[in-house]
Amino acid sequence: MAKQDDIFKNVISHAKEYGYIFPSSEIYDGLSAVYDYAQNGVELKRNIREYWWKFMVQMHENIVGIDASIFMHPTTWKASGHVDAFNDPLIDNKDSKKRYRADVLIEDYCEKLHQKAQKEIEKAKKRFGESFDEEQFINTNPRVVEYYSRKKEIMERMAKGLDSGNLADVKALIEELEIADPETGSKNWTEVRQFNLMFGTKLGASADSAMDLYLRPETAQGIFVNFLNVQKTGRMKIPFGIAQTGKAFRNEIVARQFIFRMREFEQMEMQFFVKPGEEMKYYRYWKDNRLKWHLSLGLGEENYRYHDHEKLAHYANAATDIEFNFPFGFKELEGIHSRTDFDLKAHEKFSGKKLQFFDSETNSSYVPYVVETSVGLDRLFLAVFSKSLQEEILEDGSTRTVLKLPAVLAPTKATILPLVKKDGLPELAQEIIEELKWDFNVAYDEKDAVGRRYRRADALGTPFCITVDHQSLEDKTVTIRHRDSMKQDRVAIADLSKIIDQEVAMKNWLKKMI
Repeated sequence: MAKQDDIFKNVISHAKEYGYIFPSSEIYDGLSAVYDYAQNGVELKRNIREYWWKFMVQMHENIVGIDASIFMHPTTWKASGHVDAFNDPLIDNKDSKKRYRADVLIEDYCEKLHQKAQKEIEKAKKRFGESFDEEQFINTNPRVVEYYSRKKEIMERMAKGLDSGNLADVKALIEELEIADPETGSKNWTEVRQFNLMFGTKLGASADSAMDLYLRPETAQGIFVNFLNVQKTGRMKIPFGIAQTGKAFRNEIVARQFIFRMREFEQMEMQFFVKPGEEMKYYRYWKDNRLKWHLSLGLGEENYRYHDHEKLAHYANAATDIEFNFPFGFKELEGIHSRTDFDLKAHEKFSGKKLQFFDSETNSSYVPYVVETSVGLDRLFLAVFSKSLQEEILEDGSTRTVLKLPAVLAPTKATILPLVKKDGLPELAQEIIEELKWDFNVAYDEKDAVGRRYRRADALGTPFCITVDHQSLEDKTVTIRHRDSMKQDRVAIADLSKIIDQEVAMKNWLKKMI
């Protein structure tokens, strides 16, 4: 745990030092769980968003995008269930005065059981080698069976307590498991109680006539209320999807772990409308398809896993999370949910308007079912950033800090370095920048020795360094250095654009999924 804490502290420190993420309002001592994306962070975030959008919208003929308003009519949130049911179970420690989500405390306990089972499996793999049958071992080894059955039993009991509103049993479960305050070890807990997560605000010129509104806690409802508008104007046929990215706001009980859980965050969601009875087919399709998209970034297959839900939301008949191995362990990165027809039917009921699809082939109308994919952009940013940050020991015994961002997402694709600040080298470097900047985000750096500039580019996550030297003036060639391998090649200036494009073009990365 200490090592994980150190890694996470390095991630937070590096993000600030190299212009990725700043604490919001830092000169006023900041604001809890609110962060600003700095000059490099905003570029990385934009590239992640574009990579998602290109795959979801551009690569699918039956998916279109919208940008719905943050403010929505307040009845929207009554229909969606957020007013009555958008709650988290909170619990306070009487000694430390710290507040926690009761379900997260229990889930973290179950994760430790899962890790114990995994250790037993890993030990057996080493012992039996190629002859190891993992599935048989999981089903027959007494310790592993006990760990997994215990985890299942705990999660089912928690789900039952939360679904039925029996919060006293949720507290009893915490006490029976002897779960302690993670920071102090105290087991002196208050009762569990529900806490609504929506931020309220007002719309109107005067206090007397102002309407009570909410900052949207999710982006999905903007898609649902526009379902018929999009379907008719786009002449869309079932199945089809509507995608959206945008800000959402939640008054989180425990907003910790840097940008993993914030009060203001950005979602990338797609709601896929299907014929009733076909939802599980598309649920399985998107479950598989979304993991393939994540794997295309090259962060390592071992860092992802599925977590099928024991406790389903009130609108779902199936749900799974794609979890990622963050510096603080496996946590949810993206959710795939079969939402049934709950949302459209609820908005029909509360609005009095029909939200149905007319099937010309059967000459009948029906309310479509929905399969949702929802990924947190900030969480994805953290996943990419934290897994890319590495310390390497080089052949000469020295170390380098390198941010091995997927080249397709890197904020700056290349840094142009004149060997010296004279003899016409800066001028030629600027000429190269003028040519490359039409296609790529590039930077110029002439301060310090070339070696130090390489290290600075490594820490910034820049895939290429292009050094202009005196030979460049003679034969129009430069040295291009690759960040990950540190390999250097002599290439023609005229070929630079093609070389960089080969490594950073989104189409080349997305084709890995085919």
